[in-house]
Amino acid sequence: MASLLFLFLAFAPIVAPCFFVAAAVRLAVRARRRPRDSGWRPPSGSTCALVAVMAGSAVCGAYAWGVMSGFYLLDPDQMCAAKGVAGDHVLTRWTLPVSAQCVTSDGVGSELVPGWVNPVIFLGLTLLVVALGAGVLAAARRRPAPAVN
Repeated sequence: MASLLFLFLAFAPIVAPCFFVAAAVRLAVRARRRPRDSGWRPPSGSTCALVAVMAGSAVCGAYAWGVMSGFYLLDPDQMCAAKGVAGDHVLTRWTLPVSAQCVTSDGVGSELVPGWVNPVIFLGLTLLVVALGAGVLAAARRRPAPAVN
């Protein structure tokens, strides 16, 4: 199980942008085919699904990038020294928000995870939940009414 998780984290930063771009292209094609004078209408379930795929792929890619930026085969001293942090080191890690810090004996921490990772994760999760909720509502709205006997 751990090896599958490692493979996911290793390949997600490469594969996730492909899913993101594919969903974005499909949304652009749908928007281009829509008549210009059709006015505003609520999004369909398939449009919400495409937005959910985009948000989910952004979350997976950013999370994997953040986790892998603080994961090395080196020990903490070598990893922190490679980042230019001087002194004795203790490596602290958090799963969510994603964080890997080199903390010196003086208590000064240097973050190894890029600053853009956590905002992308939290905004993507929010958009994912909103898109899934809107998709469920769109599917319920388009379902035909039951026949009355």
